[in-house]
Amino acid sequence: MKLLILGGTTEATELGRALAGDARFDATLSFAGRTQRPLAQAIPTRTGGFGGIEGLAAYLRDHAIDALIDATHPFAAQMTAHAVAAAQQTGVPLLVVLRPAWVPGPGDHWTMVPGMADAAAALGPVPRRVLLTIGQKDLAPFTAAPWHDYLIRSIEPPSVALPQARFIAARGPFMLDDELALLQSERIEVIVTKNSGGGATDAKLEAARQRNLPVVMVARPQAPEAETAPDAAAALAWLARRHAASPRGV
Repeated sequence: MKLLILGGTTEATELGRALAGDARFDATLSFAGRTQRPLAQAIPTRTGGFGGIEGLAAYLRDHAIDALIDATHPFAAQMTAHAVAAAQQTGVPLLVVLRPAWVPGPGDHWTMVPGMADAAAALGPVPRRVLLTIGQKDLAPFTAAPWHDYLIRSIEPPSVALPQARFIAARGPFMLDDELALLQSERIEVIVTKNSGGGATDAKLEAARQRNLPVVMVARPQAPEAETAPDAAAALAWLARRHAASPRGV
């Protein structure tokens, strides 16, 4: 079976490792190209956009793709919407790998907000030391709150300059002890993050809980109208069922 995996997440990398060397599948992992130094992958890759819904649909047809897996970030709503539409146009089976969202527990002090502008407003009028773990593409709304002291942590350098901000380059997974040390050494008073889910970056939430710090949590986009799986293992099981049921699996 010929597979196209839309990647950029831990789940996509795990799926690629599991498929490498599996003679049942011929998989290609696609990246948007926003990360300058992506991790090495176990299966062939392509980089760059497709040219919208029509471009993705054309790729699926031209490459005779048998199944499409969207393993992009939970906040990559546009790419997921394009995947859903292209799959509907072409009749190619689609699975969206959607890791479970984080939920607050005892001891958490979360402020849930629908978007980045709301997150900036939720920080309030009093200057605070803020850890921003939202990536480098969503910083513009925080220019409306320049009185805060921001520490920006992302894989790539910031694309927007904030008046009082410093940047540290880092890629998960992050360990709890390191997160606790960062919060203490930087005297962080509040964390702003997206509800990405997963275990690679959730240590900051436990660290905030232990230090009794508030978290401004940006809610996810609406879930796609498509079949979903919570992780790479479930996606592999879906592929195995598809392969067994297809003429190529006989």
